[in-house]
Amino acid sequence: MVERLVVIGGDAGGMSAASEARRRRPSSDLEIVVYERGGWISFSACGEPYFVGGEVEALEDLVARTPEQFADRDIEVHLFHEVTAIDAVNRTVTVRNVHRDVEFETPYDDLLIATGAAAVRPHIPGLDLEGVAFMRTLDDATALRALIEGGARRAVVVGGGYIGVEVAEALTRRDLQTTMVTAGESALEGAFDPEIGDRVVARMREIGIEFRAGLTAERVEGASGRVRAVEAGGERFEADIVVIAIGARPTVALAEAAGVPLGESGAIAIDDHQRTLIPGIWAAGDCAESHHRVGGHAVNIQLGTVANKQGRIAGVNLGGGDERFPGVLGTAISRLCDLEVARTGLTEAEAADLGIEAVTVAFNSRTAAGYWPEAERLHMKALAEVGSGRLLGAQIVGGTGAGKRIDAFAMALWNGMTAFDLVNVDLSYAPPFSGVWDPVLVAARELTDALESHTG
Repeated sequence: MVERLVVIGGDAGGMSAASEARRRRPSSDLEIVVYERGGWISFSACGEPYFVGGEVEALEDLVARTPEQFADRDIEVHLFHEVTAIDAVNRTVTVRNVHRDVEFETPYDDLLIATGAAAVRPHIPGLDLEGVAFMRTLDDATALRALIEGGARRAVVVGGGYIGVEVAEALTRRDLQTTMVTAGESALEGAFDPEIGDRVVARMREIGIEFRAGLTAERVEGASGRVRAVEAGGERFEADIVVIAIGARPTVALAEAAGVPLGESGAIAIDDHQRTLIPGIWAAGDCAESHHRVGGHAVNIQLGTVANKQGRIAGVNLGGGDERFPGVLGTAISRLCDLEVARTGLTEAEAADLGIEAVTVAFNSRTAAGYWPEAERLHMKALAEVGSGRLLGAQIVGGTGAGKRIDAFAMALWNGMTAFDLVNVDLSYAPPFSGVWDPVLVAARELTDALESHTG
């Protein structure tokens, strides 16, 4: 008998799962149907700021695969179809055809929830004005680019996270006078410790972005239906475009209404096979929780890397395999013009919140040998656990060639290495790429000294 897999959501988590399940089970054994409420599937949300800034010219370049390509593999994709209810007892979903506004019920044997995350909308007046933009979907990116090309001259970005910083750069590239307003005290707050964020702020100011910290947006002001300004902290910032980028929350209302339990992070609780606590229902991607390999706590990491991997694991198991999702480190990298910023594991603040006693080192270095003409400055921060010496996390900010060094730390953390283990790892060396002691190894040396001083 042919079984039926229904997938809710057609981006990274959902389509990775569908693809992997199809690799393992033919259509004669497993029917796969995907319902996507929007008009795009398998697209790169991470590439949207670069499309807005003009570095990526065609929107289609951000699309990995089309519905037609999935149809060739016997995966049925329905765009503009929103799942509005899940009946976990009878194993059916209610689907609304968005264009026709018609609902129907359809059965499933297994259901994968991959509803992603939605941009946070602050409770302030004026968000429906023309010129207010969010950044989550390809339609959002298209709308923002159209606003820019429509003659906008001034922009305000509300929020200082990854998307906020990347969009601020994109707007500046398009010659808009750009102001960033954030309730935090620095850029990338929460993802990085303040001294890293402060260096990002300094670079923003160098390229002409006005950065205003400690200001909460209170109102978007308009005239004749269009944006005119943002009011924040008692100040007024004139704008033709306002981008709201204060974060995203996992889209879990559908799952919660069906009785699918949520975890401590607010995302859908899952086991290491991507199964929820309801038989026959699975979850993957931005709507699902992950286990943090260093901190041991539940997290909701909204990154394409995590979504694709969770989706693959779900697909393996839905396809009859047996594979576990091993957890995450929160490894991430971003860029502001020529400044790279990256992290993995825990920040100093996160370690403290988890009650982990840590030693921390921070130092300046270079991406190449000190005498190399193109050597760029970098700043590195690393943490290790007191007693065990276990590596806990690292952060890097610097010029071209700095950021991807985070991957060496990520490999070390993934394998539970200590600072003492890392000191003598055989990393590559040539003057155009690093000094004899790569900054990663310098960090390990600094940490071992700090650990020994702490116990001595």
